[in-house]
Amino acid sequence: MAKQNTVFKDAFNRCLKLLAETSALPSEPELGATLGVSRTTIRAILARMEELQLIAWNKRAKAVLRQPKAEDYYPAEETDSLSEIIERSFMRRILAGGAEPGMQINELELARDIGTGTTSVREFLIRFSRFGLIEKRPNSHWILKGFTREFALELTEVREMFELRSAASFAVLDADHPAWQELDRIEALHQEILADIDNRYRDFSELDERFHLLVHKSSSNRFIVDFYDIIAIVFHYHYQWNKANARERNARALEEHLAYIAALKTRDVAQIEAACKRHLRSARETLLQSIQ
Repeated sequence: MAKQNTVFKDAFNRCLKLLAETSALPSEPELGATLGVSRTTIRAILARMEELQLIAWNKRAKAVLRQPKAEDYYPAEETDSLSEIIERSFMRRILAGGAEPGMQINELELARDIGTGTTSVREFLIRFSRFGLIEKRPNSHWILKGFTREFALELTEVREMFELRSAASFAVLDADHPAWQELDRIEALHQEILADIDNRYRDFSELDERFHLLVHKSSSNRFIVDFYDIIAIVFHYHYQWNKANARERNARALEEHLAYIAALKTRDVAQIEAACKRHLRSARETLLQSIQ
């Protein structure tokens, strides 16, 4: 069900973009071919557009009534792939559970929360288990494990290589690439949290994941993006196991992110590399302190 909803919402958003660029919509078969979805999904999209009074739909006739607004679109987090939905739900479950070593993860419960089959959840957990941070137990249970200082040092070394490569790729994205708009939204959220840091410092973990994943995706390298699974768990959720100075730590990271974002917007590779290295060095030190 989650996958079907995702397909619909993603196709709906892409159809709105088509509508914004034209004064008329093509036939249902043409729309289906353009968006890569079934006629059933196209009809559901048209019905939703009619409900929002974007179009007047009468059989083959589709009269455009108004242009789409920002609020007409589904949020980006609702149009992710099934694997991204499972990953996000898995990480939120860890956060909600306190991320204690030895914490149990039940694939049946996780699948029920997401609204998908256990096979997809099991595949994600098996793929993730190769890093040694979770371990399979009988009866569909998994155990969250701790990790060593040596593991952390190896991880940070690879992270720095991959992120520097990704940050350099971000600098050369086209001006109309959607990543720049997402970067603006992420920057605004950083400023909102900093303005109310005493009450919202716990919101940093998910925003941190969102920002760094955006940077990694700009590499267009599937291995770099896949590697981010392990980065997210270690750098974001291991911090939850050691909550000392969380407010100060997160406030400093937010400020480093803003400097990093400002550097990305200059498109100057030297500035980007300096800001990226500064932030990653700080993250490395914080991570090592958390396991001492």
